[in-house]
Amino acid sequence: MAIDHFAGDPRTNRERMLAGDLYIADDPENERLHRRGVRLADDYYRADVAGDPGARRLLAELLGSLGEGAHINPPLFVDYGENIHVGARTFVNYHLTALDVATITIGEDCQIGPNVQLLTPTHPVDPEPRRDKLEAARPITIEDNVWLGGGVIVCPGVTIGRNSVVGAGSVVVKDVPPDVVAVGNPARVVRTIG
Repeated sequence: MAIDHFAGDPRTNRERMLAGDLYIADDPENERLHRRGVRLADDYYRADVAGDPGARRLLAELLGSLGEGAHINPPLFVDYGENIHVGARTFVNYHLTALDVATITIGEDCQIGPNVQLLTPTHPVDPEPRRDKLEAARPITIEDNVWLGGGVIVCPGVTIGRNSVVGAGSVVVKDVPPDVVAVGNPARVVRTIG
């Protein structure tokens, strides 16, 4: 017998998702917005490769906001795109995977290495709700002037403080304070900057 996880909750799965609550990713509006994001990311990739001056316009259309002078090297992989905000003068290298079920905020003057993953989705640890396809998400915040080395993975709900550096290949599972260097799996602070 199937469990009705949302008995008495009149919200759509999209409304639950945006509230940060458990939901099932079968909402037609979510599917439409996902397809839009994937299409725009592909259009951006093709335009950038072709040297099309309209590439930046496509990137700005894909993202929730794009600061002046910010650049993302394609390919870029997103769930929606609209929940990603990139600050001025930030540079993102190739193959960013930004699963933006919840908001992803990248500050100004950041340097994001290749193959970085910003992962907002979460899934239940208990097997039954996970089998029933329940999921949720928690926002990620990368504050100003952060450098994420190549291959860094940032997990749901993490904030990385301004001016901090996260070493290549690190897995960030908890907040990183401002003005530090953090490395490893899980990432830990190894020194203060300045």
